[in-house]
Amino acid sequence: MQLFAFGLNHNTAPVSVREQVNFSPERLEHALHDIIERELATEIVIISTCNRTELYCVFEYDTSDITHIINNWLSHYHNIPSQLLQTHLYVHDKDNAVRHLLRVACGLDSMVLGEPQILGQIKSAYNTAKNAKTTKRFLNKLFEYSFSVAKQVRTDTAIGSSPVSVAFAAVRLAQQIFGNLQDNTALLIGAGETIELAARHLHENKLNRMIVANRTLEKARKLAKEFAGYAITLEEIPVHLAEADVVISSTASQTHVLTKDEVKQAIKVRKHRPMFMVDIAVPRDIEPSVGDLDDVYLYSVDDLNEVIQDNLRSREQEALKAEEIIDTQVTHFISWWRSLDVVTTICNLREQSQEHRHDIVNKAKRMLDNGKSPYEVVDYLAHTLSNTLMHSPCVQLRQAGYDGQTELITAAQQLFQLPDDDLM
Repeated sequence: MQLFAFGLNHNTAPVSVREQVNFSPERLEHALHDIIERELATEIVIISTCNRTELYCVFEYDTSDITHIINNWLSHYHNIPSQLLQTHLYVHDKDNAVRHLLRVACGLDSMVLGEPQILGQIKSAYNTAKNAKTTKRFLNKLFEYSFSVAKQVRTDTAIGSSPVSVAFAAVRLAQQIFGNLQDNTALLIGAGETIELAARHLHENKLNRMIVANRTLEKARKLAKEFAGYAITLEEIPVHLAEADVVISSTASQTHVLTKDEVKQAIKVRKHRPMFMVDIAVPRDIEPSVGDLDDVYLYSVDDLNEVIQDNLRSREQEALKAEEIIDTQVTHFISWWRSLDVVTTICNLREQSQEHRHDIVNKAKRMLDNGKSPYEVVDYLAHTLSNTLMHSPCVQLRQAGYDGQTELITAAQQLFQLPDDDLM
C-alpha cells in the first residue's frame, strides 16, 4: 500500500493556474467517484480551496508511473495541458505525505501562517469523500488523526492567538481598549471585503450593535442584514457618529469621509467617552488630525501593519513548537501504519491455529465417545496441540541455526520471550 499527496498551492502556482484545477463543491463528488471507478486509487480525498488543490491517494499497486497517472487525470478532467500541471505540481509520498497533511491542517502551509479556516475546509473535504465512500480505513485514520494533531497544536502553542489580518487586528485592538464588546456599538464605513471581515470578527466577539455606512445604501443594507445591523448612507454619518465606540473605515473615497470637526462634535456629545477609530483606506478616510483629539484612539493601516508584523513574528516562533509536535505525531502515525503490515500475518497465524485446534479437539471428543479416560484425553489434547503449534517454528529455527541465520534466532528469542541459551 502506498500513500501519495499531489497538489499545487499559492506557493507553487499563480491564481490563473489554481482556478483552472479548482473543484467546485458540485463537482467534487463526481471527481472522487471518477478516480475510484477508473481504478486509479483505492482511496481518495480531494481538498480544493482558493489557495490549494490537493489529492490524497492510497494505492494498492506499486508503480513508478503514479505521478504521471494522476497528472494525466487532472489534465483530462480539467481540460488543461499536462505540461502546465507538471510545472506547478508537487508530490509527497509515505511519511512526507503524512507530514504535509498535518502541516496543512495546522495552518503551517497557509498563505497566512496559523490561520484556522483551512482546518474547517479539510474537514468538509473529508466528509464529502467519506459520504461518497471513497475513503476506507487508512484515509479515515489519517484525516481523523490530522484533526487531533491540529487541536493539539492549537492547545499547546499560541500560533493562532495573534491577529495577522487587518480586520482581525482592528477588532483585537478594540478589545484591548474596551474589553468586552457586548455593550459597545461599532460604525463600519464601506462594504468591501475588509469591512465584511471586520463585521464578522465583531459579530463573533458578541458586539452589541452595528451600524454600516456606505455610499450605496443597498450594499450597506445587505451587509447590515447579515449581522443584524443598521444601514445608513455616508451623508448620515454625522448624525450617528456619537453612537459609535468603534469606527472602522475602508472606502475608495478620494477625500476624507470623516473630518476633525465632525469627530470633535461627536466626542462632545459622548461626554468624552473614548472612541476607537481605524482607518484602513488608502488614501485615508479619516482626517489625520483626528488623532490629536483627546479621547480618540486613531490607527492607520500602517499602525496595524506594525501590529501584524509583530504578531507574525510571534506566530513564527510558535510555528517552531508546532513543527516539533508534528514531527512526533508523524512518527506515531507511521508506527501505526507499519503495524498494518503484520495484521495479515497475525490473521493467518490465528486461522492456522484455529484449524489445528478444531482437528485436535474433534479427535479428543471421539476418544471420549470411545470410552477413553478424561484424564487421558486432556493429556492427549494438551500434548498434541502444543506439539502441533510448535512443530513449524522448531523446524524453521533448526534450519536457521544450520544456515547461520542468527537474526531469525534472535527474533524468535524476542518473540517468545526466551533466554538466549534456550535456543542453543
